[in-house]
Amino acid sequence: MTFLRRNAVFVAAWILFWILMMLVAVQDFVRDEGTHGIWKPLLWEGSSALVVTALAFVQLRWSNADDHLLGTPSRWFARQARWLPMYWIAFVPLAFGLRHGVYALVGEVYRHYPLPQLFVYESMKITIFFGLFTAIRFGVQSYRALLDARLRAERSNTLLRQAQLQRLGQQMQPHFLFNALNTVSALIWTDQARADATLTQLADVLRETLALGDRHAAPLATELRLARGYADVMAERFADRVAIAWQVDDALLDREVPVMSLQPLLENVFKHTVERRRGQTHIAVSVCREGDELVLGVEDDAGKLAATERPGGIGLSNLRARIQALYGDAGRLDITARPQGGVRAEMRLPC
Repeated sequence: MTFLRRNAVFVAAWILFWILMMLVAVQDFVRDEGTHGIWKPLLWEGSSALVVTALAFVQLRWSNADDHLLGTPSRWFARQARWLPMYWIAFVPLAFGLRHGVYALVGEVYRHYPLPQLFVYESMKITIFFGLFTAIRFGVQSYRALLDARLRAERSNTLLRQAQLQRLGQQMQPHFLFNALNTVSALIWTDQARADATLTQLADVLRETLALGDRHAAPLATELRLARGYADVMAERFADRVAIAWQVDDALLDREVPVMSLQPLLENVFKHTVERRRGQTHIAVSVCREGDELVLGVEDDAGKLAATERPGGIGLSNLRARIQALYGDAGRLDITARPQGGVRAEMRLPC
């Protein structure tokens, strides 16, 4: 980033300040002398602006190394005070030299106080100006340093969240694959045709998963394909013991949700309810919008809340951690008992 772009607001304020100084000088001249020779106040203030700008640029160029002292203002101001003698020594010869030169070109003589008195008077003025300039610069640079620190903190937090999500995703995929292969292993001794069909379905699910790469969120349509694939694999194992109904608002299919977020909720039902019952378990998967929230629900008619929320499993704790990393307090996962029996897992995400 160039100096002008980085300091655009400061440069604009600087230019406006000197324009204001010129306008005031012109107004005073017109009031006292009339409109003849109006170039003179423009020269006076213009030469001051040119010289002070050059000196300030030299100061800025060579004092950037002091920025690390902004946290200790006394030391920072002491380092800046070293530049004040440069203004005392250089301003009068340069600014008044320009004025004398221009006056000589037009055949006039520029008159001013005797040099000793002029140096004292201009040094007092330039000291006040230097103090204001340095104080404003301190405020601007301190504010910029604060913003830079916040930006670095945000970037660090973003990288930390990305690393956390990647670690959680790496946990999730092997966990899903392990459970799916257990299903195939259970079928291969009893029904090889169904085992072969299940392997084909599993391959489709894995292909979808690999296509997502390192993404942490995907469209709902993609997530539903993964969830349906997993449900089909598990339904092959418990063909006569599970019935799954899908109630999805098609208008929400393009909304993004965490990758592999429905699958752990389905897995929870199969692990804690379907596997432990002889009778049929009815599972309902629903996706709808309520206000500004996307609501994804997985519920069954026979589960027990105590078993579902038993600590130690990867699925739900992993999913809660991913929701927290992606959405903060705007997303949550709730597991509740249904009044009519069974358990409902409900994921609420910002929509």
